[in-house]
Amino acid sequence: MGDLPKGDFSLTALHSSMLQKVVGSNRASDSLVYSYTRSFNGFVAKLTEVEKERIASMEGVVSVFLNGKKRLHTTRSWDFLGFTENAKRTTVESDIIVGMLDSGIWPESKSFDDSGYGPIPSKWKGSCETSKNFTCNKKIIGGKYYRSVGQIPKGDIPSPRDSDGHGSHTASTAAGRLASKASLFNLGLGTARGGVPSARIAVYKICWADGCYGADVLAAFDDAIADGVDIISLSIGGSSPENYFEDPIAIGAFHSMKNGILTSNSAGNSGPVAGSIANFSPWSLSVAASVIDRKFVTNVHLGNNKIYQGVTVNTFQLNNKLYPLVYGGDVPNTAAGFNSSESRFCENDSLDKTKVNGKIVLCDTLNDGTAVLGAGAAGTVMQDGGFKDFAFLFPLPASYLGTEDGSIVLNYINSTSKPAATIQKSTTIIDKAVPYVVSFSSRGPNPITRDILKPDLSAPGVDIVAAWSEATTITGLIGDTRVSPFNIVSGTSMACPHATGAAAYVKSFNPTWSPAALKSALMTTATPMSTKTNTDAEFAYGSGQINPLKATNPGLVYDAGEADFVSFLCSQGYNSSTLQLVTGNKAASCTKANNATVWDLNYPSFTVSGTSGQVTRVFHRTVTNVGNSISTYKAIIYAPSQISIKVNPNVLSFKALGQKLCFTVTVTAQIPSTIISGSLIWDDGVYQVRSPVVAHAYA
Repeated sequence: MGDLPKGDFSLTALHSSMLQKVVGSNRASDSLVYSYTRSFNGFVAKLTEVEKERIASMEGVVSVFLNGKKRLHTTRSWDFLGFTENAKRTTVESDIIVGMLDSGIWPESKSFDDSGYGPIPSKWKGSCETSKNFTCNKKIIGGKYYRSVGQIPKGDIPSPRDSDGHGSHTASTAAGRLASKASLFNLGLGTARGGVPSARIAVYKICWADGCYGADVLAAFDDAIADGVDIISLSIGGSSPENYFEDPIAIGAFHSMKNGILTSNSAGNSGPVAGSIANFSPWSLSVAASVIDRKFVTNVHLGNNKIYQGVTVNTFQLNNKLYPLVYGGDVPNTAAGFNSSESRFCENDSLDKTKVNGKIVLCDTLNDGTAVLGAGAAGTVMQDGGFKDFAFLFPLPASYLGTEDGSIVLNYINSTSKPAATIQKSTTIIDKAVPYVVSFSSRGPNPITRDILKPDLSAPGVDIVAAWSEATTITGLIGDTRVSPFNIVSGTSMACPHATGAAAYVKSFNPTWSPAALKSALMTTATPMSTKTNTDAEFAYGSGQINPLKATNPGLVYDAGEADFVSFLCSQGYNSSTLQLVTGNKAASCTKANNATVWDLNYPSFTVSGTSGQVTRVFHRTVTNVGNSISTYKAIIYAPSQISIKVNPNVLSFKALGQKLCFTVTVTAQIPSTIISGSLIWDDGVYQVRSPVVAHAYA
């Protein structure tokens, strides 16, 4: 129902009254699940389809949508970015509050110890849902949990305590304090730390074993905004694109932006499929996952002394003992009706336990290892043609080979009377091709607004070492008994809190900057990435890889506020009455003067789309001087032959800090079948403010 209405009256009573008109007075109280009353206006109710339509037709309702589920989307990573332990810090950092909307937190972790912390910042208005198994401290200053659909899943904990591990991992990556000698059973050994180690953390547990419900997402946003957090981090997303005001994450992020809080979102893990990005609202920061230069590999040592290198994170020690080696296709569980066409893939129950017990099994596809472990195997070697740019964890010794090496292993099995192998504990190698975006990271283009580039940037999200919950094992899979205070995990879920920590770091130097200014600083100072290792170009990495140190002082920023996004939404087909409800501003209307095109949104990137042929677009932009008070910037253009980029004026002369100057960019592009890109750099000899310029065809 949009923004909080003016006046002194009970929103909960209003919500109940609306429900009574639809479901009757007897059912209204049982139907109402949540009332959002702290930061925006809305409610959650149990309704039939007919009742939903009646609510949707009521005056004052922006949108009605299903309480759908979202999905949860390390020691080396910050150093890899050039952001070392001795980076310059401000005293303001300890007053920064990072709001983590995730699966909770493990408060006993060394990453969340509060030794030496001063008083909780006076701006904090939140609370801690203390219980016999959870308390807050001066590091974790707030903790709440949300469950809109009733019963807590078996194995989950009804408190802000993390029983999954994901929330602890993301929180420590964003704002965990320095934890020395962190590792996963000595793998990835080093000091684990967040981007803002002295910042405070407020936890909003919205994710459970069965997912993260939209009603809970919005409830957490409602509280986090009112509680006084400075940055919101959200490493979850949906499986299909939704319009901005039918997506609880986009809705929450809009109200967050309206209240001066940047929301950092993970891009999603459905890559490299085009248009698979899960979070793409222009008022939030959408983060792709890139690799760091440390890669975990696991050697398979055959009985003939040949060694083949696979990609897994294997903590198990077989001490070079050779085990009998069998092929899954040769040991089907025929008693249960399986044949070799199924057992070769090591499907559940497809393997003959008597022929597998105590042996290492070669499988013809990547799997989670539970079926092999359940059959009594000592280990597994998996092989297929899938991506090998990140490493999985498995509940037993495992290595993942490519098809060439996998075929050699199979030939060895077929040509030897007693084939044998051992799987060694993982080691690390240096990946010299970095930085590049990992295969699973969701790609653009933006599925709703084609001319807003998404993702915005990339951050480390592969093989990240960070805190973990000790209420679960390191894989959470059946048969795994390993418990560790730290874990090695990959995902855009891990990239998002890197960007969150970087944004919080920039805010500690620039406390008054708007969400858009923080976002602009991160985007325009990002390290450019190569199209040779990133064939999807900006659809993979956006503006490039984050550079926290440069972002604190970017020279110029592309700022934008609520009014700018309202103008943008007018161009997207939203009407005045809807926008007045969303913003709480009666003057928010879609007039001729206010109905700006998508190309006029003051965004730090430039995107042109079309079906075919030549397309020309004119972009209007305004930059604010945050560098040197007196400075002159010249426009430097990099463009391939298919794009013409003209800037007017091509010189910007500033005479004061905070001064704003406008310019236009005219882009003429011969629309390609995929994507072509150039860049605009404003350069004054000290600062280089870089924006990508992208042209692409409709998918």
